[in-house]
Amino acid sequence: MRAGPHTAPDAAPDPLPDAGQSSRAYLFARLGLVEQRVRRAVAAHRQTDPDPDDTFRGLYVSDETAWRLLDGPALAPLPDDVDADQLTGIEALADRAGQDGAEPRLRRLARDFGLAPLDVELLLVALLPDLDARFERLYGYLNDDVTRQRPTTGLALALCGLSPATAGPRGRFAPSAPLLAGGLMRVEEEERPWLSRTLRVPDRVTSHLLGDDTGDARLAALLRQNPAVPGWRPASAARIATALRAGVRLAYLRERPGGAADALAAAALAEIGRCVLRLDLDAVAADPAPDDVLVTAAREARLRGGGIVAGPVDALDPVGTPGHRRLLRRLTALPVPVLLTGRVDWDPYWGERSPLLVTAEPMDAADRARLWRAEFGDRPAGPAQCGGRPAVVAGGLDPARELAPYLLTPEQVRRAAEAARQQALMDAAAGGGGDGAVPVGAAHLRAGVRSQNAAGLEKLARRVEPAVGWADLVLPEPVVAQLDELASRVRHRDRVLGGWRMRPGGGRGRGVTALFAGDSGTGKTMSAEVVAADLGLDLYVVDLSTVVDKYVGQTEKNLERIFTEADGVNGVLLFDEADAIFGKRSEVKDAHDRYANMESAYLLQRMESFDGIAILTTNLRANLDDAFTRRLDVIVDFLMPGAAQRHALWDHCLGPTLPRDGDLDLDFCARSFELAGGSIRACVVTAAYLAAESGRAVTTDHLVAAVQREYRKLGRLVLDSEFGAYARPLA
Repeated sequence: MRAGPHTAPDAAPDPLPDAGQSSRAYLFARLGLVEQRVRRAVAAHRQTDPDPDDTFRGLYVSDETAWRLLDGPALAPLPDDVDADQLTGIEALADRAGQDGAEPRLRRLARDFGLAPLDVELLLVALLPDLDARFERLYGYLNDDVTRQRPTTGLALALCGLSPATAGPRGRFAPSAPLLAGGLMRVEEEERPWLSRTLRVPDRVTSHLLGDDTGDARLAALLRQNPAVPGWRPASAARIATALRAGVRLAYLRERPGGAADALAAAALAEIGRCVLRLDLDAVAADPAPDDVLVTAAREARLRGGGIVAGPVDALDPVGTPGHRRLLRRLTALPVPVLLTGRVDWDPYWGERSPLLVTAEPMDAADRARLWRAEFGDRPAGPAQCGGRPAVVAGGLDPARELAPYLLTPEQVRRAAEAARQQALMDAAAGGGGDGAVPVGAAHLRAGVRSQNAAGLEKLARRVEPAVGWADLVLPEPVVAQLDELASRVRHRDRVLGGWRMRPGGGRGRGVTALFAGDSGTGKTMSAEVVAADLGLDLYVVDLSTVVDKYVGQTEKNLERIFTEADGVNGVLLFDEADAIFGKRSEVKDAHDRYANMESAYLLQRMESFDGIAILTTNLRANLDDAFTRRLDVIVDFLMPGAAQRHALWDHCLGPTLPRDGDLDLDFCARSFELAGGSIRACVVTAAYLAAESGRAVTTDHLVAAVQREYRKLGRLVLDSEFGAYARPLA
């Protein structure tokens, strides 16, 4: 048999390379010792074999072979003093390499996985045929079966000079032993007798020992993008990192709306110099072999010196699904740092160990502004970038003020900046801009933020992209001032409620809620749209038909879905005709009253813990429960307009493009007809149709005819005395 590439049978192993070089030399030096044992085992086998050159060896068992197996002695222990001396020399060289910062990977693997010296020997025995094809046939020869070209448990122990009849060596192949529990080795063909079960080293372990750090393909579909955000290091990340350094291996980060539990966990692991494996629990639970996934993920984290960030826990149902409960328990018992994330409270029943509990708070305005500037390099306008693409810069935008109304995670800030950049480039191209730097304006920022809104709320509420502004409101100054105050509360809530702690304790959220009360058509819905436009938010109008349900408890469930989705959306939630669900509690006389009061009590609690922006409108303020009004931040009363305001409404609704007759008498319309703004707008639209039909400009007669129709629609009497000289029979 020719000499192998590792060591000659009777020669000392080649010295290891100088410190700092690849750890492959250490690995192959150790494998050389295994090769020497294989050579001696083959030689011993041939000495006791009466026909070592039998062509059909391994395909049958002859009578002579059977008697030889019964009468012949077992293989003698193979490691000898020469092996020990060579191993001592190899380890001494590895010690010096480790002191110079070039610790061999095999050594680091043994330390990180808690392997005993025997475990390392068994791992090398199993690894050899994956690195040298000759040993496939040699192992087949020693197994006396040409089809079995990997070492068996019995052969591996024999090559290490150990008897399989003792509990200690056999225990190294137990499922809880370091080799198998760590995923470094697999024992296959469990249907066979124990001694003939084959050993295999996973390809990922082999690649790692050879210096390849490519991740395990088994995890490709189960890992999400690394949630770390460069440049974002919250104070809570340093506290978590301190706990991890002290030995904490399990933490649960509960995410508040606007919080970034994944990014916070990644920042904490980065603080202690560990890489991040972001495990998608939803995908893991759907995998046909979740236990195998966890073993593989833990092995990957240990090979790369990392930790696992797993979430969201909300995707699992530990109470109703036993498989999910087992998955969580296995996850919490992994021998690597595990940081779980989710929006629900931690249940001690989910794991054997109690985790470190941390609340992932939302970023403040200063952090959001800092990340926004970092996305654009915080640089002034300059020349175009290479390749002819214009540079996109933040320009004169004040991100602290513009981002104040929003609850954004670090990742959402990054994606919003990218969307804003694309919007700015599109507008610059449409406007025929040159090759200079393209500034990002407030409109681009707001479009970028809106692009991050999840679509879940649109299934429960109608989304309205605001198309009106303050100039479109015709309201008394005190009402406009209250609306401006509402917008101001939203902009400064981080500072007042968070920084100055003006809403501490009681589980209260950081939401802003307002009530718009007044008769139909007085501008409540339009005012909500204007406030949303001023804040750069979308308006979500809740359809009460999708909320109210005749079955007990269903209305509360529908509302909970709306509030939960709204917590993750930067928008204004509008409950039109809110008295239908926010009505007064009454004395309990029957079961209907009791359940109605339960519904109101739930709404009281949920509104108080809400973190978003909600506006309620009602035509009958007196119907609202007093407990609701106490919890409202702003109450705006919309009154019927007076004559002066009605004149302004008529003029504003007619607009600058609709042709008007020179004798149009708006004073008469404003003085004579007591209509709300919504009705005035309806009258103007009707008059425009009448003018289009007649082919003329809008006249006072058209307006009067439109008012007559509006009166009939509203169920009001049409009196000639009210219309004066313009009274006409209604067509």
